[in-house]
Amino acid sequence: MRAVAVKEFRAEPELIQVPKPEPGEGEVVVKVEYAALNPVDWQLADGALDGRAPHVFPLVMGVDYAGRVDVVGPGDNRFRVGDAVFGQAARPPVGAGTYAEYVAVPQDGPITYVPEGVDMRTAAMLPTAGMTAAQLLAVAGVSSGQSLLVVGAAGGVGCCLTQLAAARGVRVVAVVRGDEELRMRRLGAAVTVDPTSEDLTAAVLRACPGGVDAVADMASADPASFAAHAKLARPGGLAVGTRFAAGSVALEGDVEAAGFQLHASATLLEALAAAAADGELQTPVDAELPLEKAPEALARNRAGGARGKTVFAL
Repeated sequence: MRAVAVKEFRAEPELIQVPKPEPGEGEVVVKVEYAALNPVDWQLADGALDGRAPHVFPLVMGVDYAGRVDVVGPGDNRFRVGDAVFGQAARPPVGAGTYAEYVAVPQDGPITYVPEGVDMRTAAMLPTAGMTAAQLLAVAGVSSGQSLLVVGAAGGVGCCLTQLAAARGVRVVAVVRGDEELRMRRLGAAVTVDPTSEDLTAAVLRACPGGVDAVADMASADPASFAAHAKLARPGGLAVGTRFAAGSVALEGDVEAAGFQLHASATLLEALAAAAADGELQTPVDAELPLEKAPEALARNRAGGARGKTVFAL
């Protein structure tokens, strides 16, 4: 089958042929129709979990998918051949990914049915971005009338987080480029700030004198950048980072730093799918591309500035 993989850590992704997976007990093989790009895809290919999880090479990239059950493995199983499903294939070993025509996943993992009213492309974009956003909001602990600074708001996680927070009555301050202002306001942002054209600190404090109640930072890869955003939280506030920068920094002003680890589940996927079916959660598309364009799309994603989700059609 066709797949996009790396043959060693930090190698260039390439389109190759690999064997179609066989399902083990309690597993299903899904014929992938769409796979969605997440920054974690290239981070894992760079060795983000080297030494902490087993890997296989060639390392097939990707964790998010939507498609139809092609083969059901031995043992009890809640799925049947032909079922429309979506989910996250993030179990060990790293390298049995979704940038491929088929993927094998456990039926009791983060996988569920695609509901009526949700198309395959939308379903493929929900797992990592949607679950991350929902759990970030829970960790941030903000409620109606409070404020949340979202750094990296135009990306997949940021778009979902903005909508989920706004639906809860949280005042979202979204850090985006200026041409994203209208779209982010449509998604529920109360305030948008473009740090390329105005001072971020001044703009945030103008919108929220005394600082925001919490910061969700999906952009900062180093402790210094994370700390610069975290200082915009009020004393006693919380700053959460998703790119491994939050765990090694001491913050000023009595602001607490928190790292983030996703706990994926079918239950959470079902809640996100229901929100998408009801029109409460949109998944803006940056690009839809054929699988062979994945290497170029990954290079662009590394450069930053994502605007919604990139999906690969198989």
